[in-house]
Amino acid sequence: MRISPVRALMLGSALVLAAGCSSLNPFASSGPKPAELVAFQPAAELRPLWSARVGGSGPYVFQPEVVGGSVYAAAHGGTVARYENGRTQWSVSVGKRLSAGVGSDGTLAVVVTTAGEAIALDAATGAERWRVPVGAEVLAQPAVSAEVVLLRASDSRLIALSPADGARRWVYQRSTPPLALRNFGGVALESGVALAGFPGGKLAAVNLNNGGEMWELTVASPRGATELERVADVAGTPVLGRREICAVTYQGRAGCFDATNGNPLWSREFSSSVGMDRDVRFVYITDEGNAVHALDAFSGASVWKQDALQRRAVSRPLAVGNHVAVGDLAGYVHLLRREDGRFAARERVGSGAIVADMRRLGEGFVVQTRDGDLQAFEVR
Repeated sequence: MRISPVRALMLGSALVLAAGCSSLNPFASSGPKPAELVAFQPAAELRPLWSARVGGSGPYVFQPEVVGGSVYAAAHGGTVARYENGRTQWSVSVGKRLSAGVGSDGTLAVVVTTAGEAIALDAATGAERWRVPVGAEVLAQPAVSAEVVLLRASDSRLIALSPADGARRWVYQRSTPPLALRNFGGVALESGVALAGFPGGKLAAVNLNNGGEMWELTVASPRGATELERVADVAGTPVLGRREICAVTYQGRAGCFDATNGNPLWSREFSSSVGMDRDVRFVYITDEGNAVHALDAFSGASVWKQDALQRRAVSRPLAVGNHVAVGDLAGYVHLLRREDGRFAARERVGSGAIVADMRRLGEGFVVQTRDGDLQAFEVR
């Protein structure tokens, strides 16, 4: 969450003091431990296809990108790479530290530096096309199409650049509440429209041609006596169905809406900081207690809940065929059965936490850990 410099300094001092007191206090507790992994009878196979190493994420979240059969990945140290069937097609260093994963449409591969500079590479060769300053911190993976390169800034701006040369085309600006999640969720592009969630529980559709707002809807309204209690930000990237758009907020609500006009289809109380996914039947959400839920996509009714992964920092769910995949803080990928949420398979990518969204790849998916391990799986 964003905090004023004075409050940040006070918070940092308090944490240092608390850590010092904890080390001297023989009665200090390290807090509850992550839940032990439960045994189960495998009902599916997570078959490793290939693996690679791209570099660590540092204090940021780096999502991989999949376009066709190619996987694009980046690292905090400045490495950007393209893989196909596990083979490195190219790997380059942009010479600057990065703050977000690579976005690509198969023509350009775009990254953003910690200093707020956007860099576009040729997706086929890795050769640099352009780099331009954007004057903003960007934590979310860029959204790239033939029409626009769209950056979501941490101050809630959407900044549109020309794919040809990086020239600024428009900026969508909105106010930001005093406190907000440090959100790594991106922007969904669909038929000339950008769909993005914002602090305060708002979801907006923005015209890609000129940055004009087409509609805005409220997923959840802030409530509570303090600013902390009133944080109700949309978590993760909004999810599109056939005609619906779905989203979930932190300490607020989850819901699905008509994508053409923003009218609500259903809404219910929920809290998530990582987001949701959906398929034709169900919506899947990881809540603040690290339980994974399946809801009926058309009514919001509960279908199942898997709560055996408490305190394991469970990632955003990914719907994969007849299963749902999630990652955890120890680098494990857990495959759940779509119909009842029972464990179907489990594999470990590495010791690094899986905090980035997993991406579909063919009949499976690809995972990037915080330590920089890339692993592609096929589900059988």
